[in-house]
Amino acid sequence: MDPTEEKNGKTVDIYRDTWVRFLGYANEVGEAFRALVPVSLVWGSYAVATAYVTADAVDKGKKAAVAHGDNPGRTTRVAVAVVDTFVWQALASVIIPGFTINRVCAASLYLLGRTTKWPLAARKWTTTAIGLSTIPFIITPIDRSVDFLLDSSLRKVYNEGEKHE
Repeated sequence: MDPTEEKNGKTVDIYRDTWVRFLGYANEVGEAFRALVPVSLVWGSYAVATAYVTADAVDKGKKAAVAHGDNPGRTTRVAVAVVDTFVWQALASVIIPGFTINRVCAASLYLLGRTTKWPLAARKWTTTAIGLSTIPFIITPIDRSVDFLLDSSLRKVYNEGEKHE
């Protein structure tokens, strides 16, 4: 299966434009459920998200290889595409959001324990709901912050004018 398909005359990237994109959020969901599930399931959610990140990076490398054919500098352009995509996705889809949801849930559980007399099960479910409801609000700010970070650092190293797409 080709990860890039034509749909209504528009190129569709399955890693960005389809349900597959949600696999990148698996670890945020795992972190939100951390208080309720065995830690092995949380780590499993990180494995799913990391597999998504890796597959997207490999796909972008293959696209760069095709785009640059046998031109000089092809290997460098492919490496830049893979590294840029992998670093961007690792930061924006796994590391920063996972840490953020982990800390939101830990703080929520702590505060609920200090300020309510709810049973532990109710506090854990509330913490999970708070974590899940936080996910949509953190995506865009994290994506923009990672763009800024990479534009200000790594992308200057390899003089890549293109932003992560």
